[in-house]
Amino acid sequence: MSEETVEQIRRVYDMFNRRDWDAFRRVMDRDIAVESRLVQMEGGYRGYDGLRRWWDQVFETMPDYRIEVRELREVGDIVLVQARGLGHGASSGTPVVDPFWQAIEMKDGRCTWWRNCSSESEALTAIAERSGSG
Repeated sequence: MSEETVEQIRRVYDMFNRRDWDAFRRVMDRDIAVESRLVQMEGGYRGYDGLRRWWDQVFETMPDYRIEVRELREVGDIVLVQARGLGHGASSGTPVVDPFWQAIEMKDGRCTWWRNCSSESEALTAIAERSGSG
């Protein structure tokens, strides 16, 4: 994985944590596919409109939600991220500690796809499926 890719992904998390929607959107592909852990219920999110809907839902649920990156590593052409989300429920104030794994595909400096997963093995399966080897 190139150092440039690692730094770009770290910047994307920083944009998210700063709530800088405009900068965040600019590093996403026009046809971005976002697959949250609730994808079966939500149907996933596509394009800038879907991305914005995802963004708004995250911060409506937990206005102070932020992500801490624990590890980044390359698996083929996809980056695997171990992270945890931290925040508080909007209506309850309940603290949330949300460990997760994320598979991220970058092409030509833009994020084209990501899937949030509950475990490393789930993320590796998603990567294998995305890469056509699973």
